[in-house]
Order: sequence, then structure tokens, then C-alpha cells
Amino acid sequence: MNASFVILGIMTLIMLLLVVGAPLKPIKWLMQGSVKVIIGVLCLFFFNVFGASFGLHLPINVYNAGIIGLLGIPGFISLTALHLFVFN
Repeated sequence: MNASFVILGIMTLIMLLLVVGAPLKPIKWLMQGSVKVIIGVLCLFFFNVFGASFGLHLPINVYNAGIIGLLGIPGFISLTALHLFVFN
């Protein structure tokens, strides 16, 4: 194999990584956001399963899952407090 082919291959690989690597950051943010929303849905599901014995129910929708996924436990507590004080 000729050395010029190896250098050309390495340069092509570097250019390809430079071109493809730039738009991966927004995709990474979207994937992290979707994972957080999925975790929020799972938390809502388990809360509804265990909260049914106490009469607590939070609807599973994109907004509640997003709030719980983004804010975590404070978002979960705020949604529960909102449900208790406003809707009861």
C-alpha cells in the first residue's frame, strides 16, 4: 500500500469527522431530553401505582413528564402539591 493512500485516507476521515461531528451536539441534547422525559413517565407511572392507595393520581402526559424529567424531585413535589391543593 502506498503511503499517499494512507495519508489520503486519514485526511478523508478527519474531514468526515469534522463535517459530521458538528451537528451531533443538538442531537445529543435531544437524546438527553428524551431520556429525561422517559424517566419522568416511569416516575409518574410508579407514583400512580403506589399513590392509588392514598387517592393520589397524576396524569401521564408530555407536560408532567417533562416537568418531572427537567426539574426532578422538586418538580415532582410541585406537581403533587398542585394536584392536592388545586384539584381537591
